[in-house]
Amino acid sequence: MTDVTDALLDAAASAARPWAELPDKTRAAALEAVAGALDAAADELVPLAREESRLPEARLRGELVRTTFQLRSFAGQVREGFEVIEDDADPDWPTGPRPALRRVLMPLGPVVVFAASNFPFAFSVAGGDTASALAAGCPVVVKAHPGHPKLSDATAEIVRAALLGAGAPEGTFALFHGEAAGRDAVLDPRTKAVAFTGSLRGGRALYDLAVSRPEPIPFYGELGSVNPVFVTRAAAQARAAEIATGYVDSFTLGTGQFCTKPGLLLVPSDSRLPELAAEHARTKGATAMLNERIGEGYTAGLDALRGHASVRVLVEGTFGEDGPTPTLLATTAADLLADSEALATECFGPTSLVVTYDDEEQLLAVARSLEGQLTGTVHGEESDDVARPLLAELAERVGRVLWNGWPTGVSVTPAMHHGGPYPATTAPLHTSVGITASARFLRPVAFQNVPGHLLPR
Repeated sequence: MTDVTDALLDAAASAARPWAELPDKTRAAALEAVAGALDAAADELVPLAREESRLPEARLRGELVRTTFQLRSFAGQVREGFEVIEDDADPDWPTGPRPALRRVLMPLGPVVVFAASNFPFAFSVAGGDTASALAAGCPVVVKAHPGHPKLSDATAEIVRAALLGAGAPEGTFALFHGEAAGRDAVLDPRTKAVAFTGSLRGGRALYDLAVSRPEPIPFYGELGSVNPVFVTRAAAQARAAEIATGYVDSFTLGTGQFCTKPGLLLVPSDSRLPELAAEHARTKGATAMLNERIGEGYTAGLDALRGHASVRVLVEGTFGEDGPTPTLLATTAADLLADSEALATECFGPTSLVVTYDDEEQLLAVARSLEGQLTGTVHGEESDDVARPLLAELAERVGRVLWNGWPTGVSVTPAMHHGGPYPATTAPLHTSVGITASARFLRPVAFQNVPGHLLPR
């Protein structure tokens, strides 16, 4: 571990109790101060993000608004207070005399957050993981993503200054760089939890480190998803053109660099949907990828998928100076079921796979074959007999089930769940979006017969 990272974790450990014990209104005001400072620095931060991520200005300004909205939402949660359950003493309790109990949620301690590449604001230095951990009362040490180092440094300085100015103790927030330092931070005994958004391979390697420690710690990793979309025969007959357009617009949004991108589209074998989707895909121009490393990963994944013996090309994309144009591939449900490991795989970029099925039983068989996903979508009619069993199959395998919609676009709202069974995430009980994300960094403690003036607030 570098001297810098060691000092940051030491400071975070020292800040843990003082930050947790600040009055709720002070912690909430600190989060609001961070939000206000980031909003005020938009004209400084957005050009940096534009330079390093190649994303358009309008997208980045909207993402910054989302980021500060998240911070203010968590501030509201802190003001309202976390769950407290109280039982009065009862000598006549049916199972025997009951003691006085107060069950409260207490912060875990320092959290290491691994920033994501594809959302340089909302899932990065001051993103949802950082905001939810701070709201829970945990100091945060962020490992910067190498895709936007200058933006990370600038954002971190604003966050740190705002927190200190609002009364947070030194060490409440910090940033570091480097993959080796990130691995060391996961293993460090001062780290009490980790949040990660990135690749399946990288996330799984860090997860294995987290649980291999003498004191295993929670690792909240969002790792990958193909987000299958199932189109019933009735829906295909009723609105094929509408579905085809929505599908292409969704899987090409942001150059296909969203974890919720629909990577599989299940359609009836006698439907015109593949041809209609191909027509719309050909109208899409080239758009930039985030960086060269992601572009190389996309090309390798696309080559593997396109080279599979059972896959045919509907639209052959190109990759020039301006980035890739969409690629649309096709296979059959029978071939997918025969080799789902190779075909039901995430390709991070503007590529998707159309899968044709012959009957509804085959449609359900594909749903049953899936690994854990962030989302699963059904385009159907309310009169569809297959709708209920298909939704039931998806609910067992995904974190968010959609009806006649598209999974790209994750609303920041209390009822949102952005998670799913492995390998979508390492912790399907929790979400990384919405105010319940703070539950990842809290643990219950029951105080028994402790005098009221000695209980935590």
